[in-house]
Formats: sequence, C-alpha cells, structure tokens
Amino acid sequence: MTHILILFFATFSAAFMATVPPGLLNMNAAKTSVEKGKLNGVIFSLGVSSMIMVQAYIAVLISKFLYRNPEAIDMLLKAALLVFAFFAIYFFLIAKRNKEKKMEAVKMSKKNSFFKGTLLAALNLLTIPYYSGLNAMWNEAGWIKFELADTITFVLAAGSGTFSVLYLYTFYFNKLETKTNRFSKNSNYILSALMLVLLVITLFRIFYK
Repeated sequence: MTHILILFFATFSAAFMATVPPGLLNMNAAKTSVEKGKLNGVIFSLGVSSMIMVQAYIAVLISKFLYRNPEAIDMLLKAALLVFAFFAIYFFLIAKRNKEKKMEAVKMSKKNSFFKGTLLAALNLLTIPYYSGLNAMWNEAGWIKFELADTITFVLAAGSGTFSVLYLYTFYFNKLETKTNRFSKNSNYILSALMLVLLVITLFRIFYK
C-alpha cells in the first residue's frame, strides 16, 4: 500500500509541474472560463485531463511491453534518458526566452468544451514520451509493478495532477495574469532542474545497475 501512495504522489507532482508553465492547454482553460463561464472552463479541463489519462495509459503499455522483454530494458532506460535530456533543454530554453505569455485561443466550435479539451490535449505529442520516461523511472525505483492497481493509480494521478493546475487557471488566472511572465520563467527553470535530476538518476541506474 505504501508504494501506491508514493506512486500517486510522485506522478501527481510530475503531472502538476509539467502543466504549471503557461501554455496552450492552461491558457485555453483560462480563456474558456473568461468567455464562457467557469463551468465551461472546468468542463474543458476535464476533457484535457481525460485525454491525459488515455495518453498516460498508452505510456504504461509501452513501458510494460519493453520491460517484459529483457533485451529492451536498457533501451527503455536510454529512451527515458533522451526524454529527460530533451525536456531539461526544452524548459530551460523556454525560460531563457522570457517572453510575455498571452492568452491564445484556438478557433474551434464553442458548443462542446469537453471535446475541445480532449482534442487540444491529443495534439500534444510530448505527453506519451514524458509519461513513458516517468514510468521507466518509477519502475526502476520499485514504485510501479505494472499491476492493475499500479496502472490505475498512475493514470489517475496523471489526470488529477493535470486537472488541478487547469482548475487553478480556470478560477484564479485573473489574479495571476499580471505576474505571468515571472511565473512562467521561474516554473520553467524549476521544471528544467527537475528533468536534470531525473536525467542524473537515470544515468546512475544505467551504469550502476
């Protein structure tokens, strides 16, 4: 039971941190809330979170398949290494740009906020490799065992971590808007540092198994 709690907290935190920097999804959650009301903002956020859970589940299946093939374990860790290295550089470069973020809306039908949220989340192709990398790390740490309870915990934590951030954007963006630039820069630096830590841990596990 202890590893389930650790798994949920670690995955929730990783999903939360990955969603914090102002971007397409959280900015559209805020915009939907402003234009169509907070309820529609929440519905949009639920749509995004639902798709994130689907993508997290796909990431688990990919990791599970690779892990059950012994010859692919090293490849899985090396893939995680590349994912963390990419995200460390990606978030660092975004932070260095330090440009003011504006709320950008995607012109789509306003009749279905939930569908809009799922579609926009599906367009984010970085989600699956991100959660695949996390899954590889959690498995090596012994936090996930590819059992049903572990998989459900991982998927729900990914979805709820994402939803928590979008909920905050939906209800409190107006209060944060004037501080968005500094907020974005700092959060991206934190994410870059987090990816760097995961990168070092993965390197250690590859060379000192």
